[in-house]
Amino acid sequence: MQIATRLTGLLLTLCAALFTLPLVAADTVDESAIYWALSRDGRPAGFLLGTIHSEDPRVLDFSESLLEQLGATESFAMEMVPDLPTLNRLTEYMHYQDGTSLESRIGPERFARVRAALDSYRVPPDWIARMKVWAAMMTLSVPAPQTGLFMDFSLSLRAAGAGLKVFGLETLEQQLSFLEEMPMEQQLALLDQALDEFDRVGEVHDLMVESYLAGDLRGLEARAEEQLEGLAPRARQYFIDEGIVARNRRMLAAVLPRLAEGTVFIAVGALHLPGESGLIRGLRREGYDLAPLLLPLSAAQGRDQADDQGDREAGDTP
Repeated sequence: MQIATRLTGLLLTLCAALFTLPLVAADTVDESAIYWALSRDGRPAGFLLGTIHSEDPRVLDFSESLLEQLGATESFAMEMVPDLPTLNRLTEYMHYQDGTSLESRIGPERFARVRAALDSYRVPPDWIARMKVWAAMMTLSVPAPQTGLFMDFSLSLRAAGAGLKVFGLETLEQQLSFLEEMPMEQQLALLDQALDEFDRVGEVHDLMVESYLAGDLRGLEARAEEQLEGLAPRARQYFIDEGIVARNRRMLAAVLPRLAEGTVFIAVGALHLPGESGLIRGLRREGYDLAPLLLPLSAAQGRDQADDQGDREAGDTP
C-alpha cells in the first residue's frame, strides 16, 4: 500500500509538472492568477485553485481563508481520486502483465541505469523488472515521494472531512491513455532524457515550488517548457494534443454538470489553468465570471506581507 501510494503521487506529479506545456504565448487575456473565485449571473459558483503536486510543507500550510472557502462549497473536484481500487489498478497498468520485462524493451545497458537510479526510490527489484517503459520514465522524472501527502491529496482529505462530495474529473484509464498509447520511440527518448537529467530532478522541483509560492503562473509555464525543449517536434505535438488539450477539454466537460448542481471547489494542477484550452478560458466561455484571489497559503501570504513591508520601507528612504 505504501508503494502504491508513492506511485500514485508520482502519477499526479508527472501529469502536472512534466507533461503540461503552454499552448499560447502570453497575451492580453487575464489568466495570471493561480486562485480564482467563480460566479455566474451574480451568484457564487465556487473556486478554482491551481495546485502543485508537491509534498513541500509550505504548499500544505493552508490559510484559514482557504479552509473557510473550501467549507463553504458543496463538492470538491480534483483530477483523479486516489482511492484504493484506483491504486490497485494503477499498479497493474504500470507493469507488463504478459511476462514482458523492462530489460527486454530497453536493453541491458539502459536497464542497468534505470535500476541504479531507482535505488533511492525504494522500489522493489521485482517491480522494476516488470515496469513498463513509460512507468520507469515517469518515476524518474519527479523526486522520490516521502509521505505521499501531496497538496491535492491533502486538500481532498480536508474536503471529505468537511462533508463535501469528492469526485474526479478523469478516470485512471483516461489519465493514463496518452501514456499507454505513446509511440515506443517517444517513450524511449523521454526515458533517456529522464536518466540524463536525473541528478537535477530535486532542483527543478524546488524551482517549480518557488515559482508557485510566488504566484508566478508564467514562471511555472516557462519551467515546464524547459523540461521538454529537447523533444522532437512530433513528440512535442503529441504531448500538446493528447496530454494537454484533450485532458483540459475532458476536465472542463466533467466539471460543468457539477457546477450546474451546486458550488464546487476545483483543484487541478496549476498548468491546466492557462491557454486557449485551459480551464480559465473554458469556464469563461461557458458564462462563468472569474475573479483573481491571493494564493491561499500561509507561506505565500507571508511573502506578500514581507514584500509590502519592503516596499513601504523603500518608500520611506530619503
